[in-house]
Amino acid sequence: MYAKVYVEITNICNMSCTFCHGHQRSPRRMRREEFEQVLNALSGVTEYIYYHLMGEPLTHPELPEFLRMAAERGFKSIVTTNGTLLPARGEELIGASLHKVNISLHSFEHGTDADFARYIDGAADFAARASAAGVIISMRLWNRGRDGGRNGSIEDMLRKRLPGEWTENTRGVRIREKLHLEWGERFAWPDKEAPLQGESVYCYGLKDHFGILCDGTVVPCCLDSEGDIPLGNIFTGAVGEILASPRAEAMRRGFSCRKASEELCRRCGYARRFTK
Repeated sequence: MYAKVYVEITNICNMSCTFCHGHQRSPRRMRREEFEQVLNALSGVTEYIYYHLMGEPLTHPELPEFLRMAAERGFKSIVTTNGTLLPARGEELIGASLHKVNISLHSFEHGTDADFARYIDGAADFAARASAAGVIISMRLWNRGRDGGRNGSIEDMLRKRLPGEWTENTRGVRIREKLHLEWGERFAWPDKEAPLQGESVYCYGLKDHFGILCDGTVVPCCLDSEGDIPLGNIFTGAVGEILASPRAEAMRRGFSCRKASEELCRRCGYARRFTK
């Protein structure tokens, strides 16, 4: 069993954030029958489905239905969102058998101070209602040291809008039950043109997770934004055979020796978190 599988139901996003690698693939949304095929393939493979690689999942009109379909089959759904669409779509998500929502508060980089205040208000309002309904909420500030001083004002705004214990821990703050603020460093996405990150490379890709792009391409991790390491296609092949392919096995053997068999992995800034 894998700890999680990243399923990209769309590669379309409503923002263009500076920290995001982006992609050059054709815009696409996964169709209902394709998502059902994904669920069938992942039965017995994982319990947790994360709804992102690239793209903003809330731009997919069928997201609430996808969540209900997954819950009916026993999966737990985790959605990661930039938060801008929560005021419009948050209520339908709360009633769609969600397990957890990660809100990337470091996404908001454009607009006026008034826009920013409305953004934080919308995210905080959803966080309060969803956590009270039993959904785990993690509000992320994964840009520590590169926030231009804005993270402090964000935390001040949240403290006013979200009363609670605000107990600090190693990952951030526990605001109250099922409601958290998480800190993190900005990382460098893997890119074929990025500098090499050193000889030693370790990753949890294909160990505790893998990804499925919206066209069905299976990739080894959630950061292969372009599908540069295609292992097969879940719409045309068996997931077990795809994950046991020679290319996938070579990646596993390499990581077990702290070596990367793929060029892209040797240029992944995120992997440095596990090799220091």
